[in-house]
Amino acid sequence: MKNAPLQVDAYIARSAEFARPILERLRRLFHRACPEVEETIKWGVPHFDRRGILAGMAAFKKHVGFGFWRGREMRDPEGLFRGAPRASMCTVKITDVVELPSDEVLLRYIREAVELNEAGRAPKPRSNSARRPLKAPVYFLAALRKNKKALAAFEAFSPSCKREYVEWIVEAKQEATRERRIATAIAWMAQGKPRNWKYMRK
Repeated sequence: MKNAPLQVDAYIARSAEFARPILERLRRLFHRACPEVEETIKWGVPHFDRRGILAGMAAFKKHVGFGFWRGREMRDPEGLFRGAPRASMCTVKITDVVELPSDEVLLRYIREAVELNEAGRAPKPRSNSARRPLKAPVYFLAALRKNKKALAAFEAFSPSCKREYVEWIVEAKQEATRERRIATAIAWMAQGKPRNWKYMRK
């Protein structure tokens, strides 16, 4: 596949075993439906672009979510979006590759998404300035202040880099997980590394 960056290969490789065939099949179909599609990592997960964002996919512990950026504008003859919030990307949750619709069905949906973007009306993602101000939790700032290098790096990061770290930490559901993430984040920032440094081109 052309326009297939190593970051997406790495993302799929480190995903749970059940998720890999789902991600790989979706990826293959996007390239089959639109050979000009480009892959990117946005907000830490793979996205497909063609004159704007087409769709995104993400692996979680127990499911894979994928959705079309303009899903609420698309027809849904197969009921793929049934139960998905129509006010967003219409994210579909899949727990096993056999739950995916047939290739023929998915190709039709992907091609419709491509047609919408190629019509020249593709919406642009919100800029960081349009998002709510970043608020780092007190416990994270307290830990940062104990490491001067990490604090200096955090303060020098762009708003999006700061947000990636903060969101990663506050999304932890258990305190033990949160503490591990804080320790890892501080170690990485002390080296000047952004949250997704492993997937950046060298």
